[in-house]
Amino acid sequence: MALDGYFEGFTRRDWQTIDEGQVEIAVIGLGGFARERALPAIRDAEFCEVTVLVSGSPEKAADLATSFGVERVLDYEAFRDGEASDAYDAVYVATPPAFHEEYATTAADRGKHVLCEKPLAVDHAAAERIVAACADAGVVCMTAYRLRTEPAVRRMRELIADGAIGDPVQVHGGFSARLLDDMSADTWRLDPDVAGGGALMDLGVYPLNTTRFLLDADPTSVVAETHSGEAPFDRVDEHVALQLTFPGGVTASCTASFDAHPDSRLQVLGTDGQVLITDPFGGDVSQEIVVERGDTHTRYAGPSVDEVREEFDYFAHCVLTGEDCETDGEDGLTDLRIIEAAYESAETGERVEL
Repeated sequence: MALDGYFEGFTRRDWQTIDEGQVEIAVIGLGGFARERALPAIRDAEFCEVTVLVSGSPEKAADLATSFGVERVLDYEAFRDGEASDAYDAVYVATPPAFHEEYATTAADRGKHVLCEKPLAVDHAAAERIVAACADAGVVCMTAYRLRTEPAVRRMRELIADGAIGDPVQVHGGFSARLLDDMSADTWRLDPDVAGGGALMDLGVYPLNTTRFLLDADPTSVVAETHSGEAPFDRVDEHVALQLTFPGGVTASCTASFDAHPDSRLQVLGTDGQVLITDPFGGDVSQEIVVERGDTHTRYAGPSVDEVREEFDYFAHCVLTGEDCETDGEDGLTDLRIIEAAYESAETGERVEL
């Protein structure tokens, strides 16, 4: 099987069916990721633009509004009251998870499409309410899994689906970071009531969701172990390891840590070969993809692509075309169901059937 064909047009948007259209977006929550990654990505996107910023400190957001040419800045109360609702078609919810439900359902009730950061909500029940509100309103509900629009990950999925490495046997995925190198100990990520969990909810969801995407399947059972150390890591899982079983006996090992050397990797072993991406989850995806099959070893380094821009354009594309969204609310729900089962397994020491 020739591998070169997968690398021709490496960055192609296999999902794109239109060449024009515009979706106006209200960005809700202006934390570090929204400021540093999301706003620049939307500015550079083809199918969307920011028309409203929603912040707890509108005065502090004024400079951002000027920098990105946004005319309206609202506080959260004004957003809830419906002020300037005619100025946007959709919302991007970038608040901590405990507040996703309030802003996503408020938007849906006004007929606005919803792109919500992962995890979709602080727990499965809240996520169900978001999905239901969007379904009742007939609006797009997308979970912000940006890696699913990232070219290297999409080409990796195609290779696996076409049997380039034979039948998948094992997946190994991990994501670790030293959280307190960049944040203070009072970060909301270490508050279980706001974050919903620790390393698994914040970091482990990346290898979990990407594994499901690559295999195009959901696991049938999970067994997990978590570790919580000394303060400030005593309230959430500091490290986590879980093993997932998929149909056909395929297994996946996923790990995450809030206090380990920064690293991320994703490897799929098959009966006839393997495919590997180094550093897929760190925010700036390495475009290098390695494929081995028999005596063939292919290494490809593609051009840099902003996965966040791809995510926003994909969301806007779904809004404009009405096409089904690959990373819909149900996708976010499934991950939360698996995560809650993993926490149950860690607490009981037993494998949990899904």
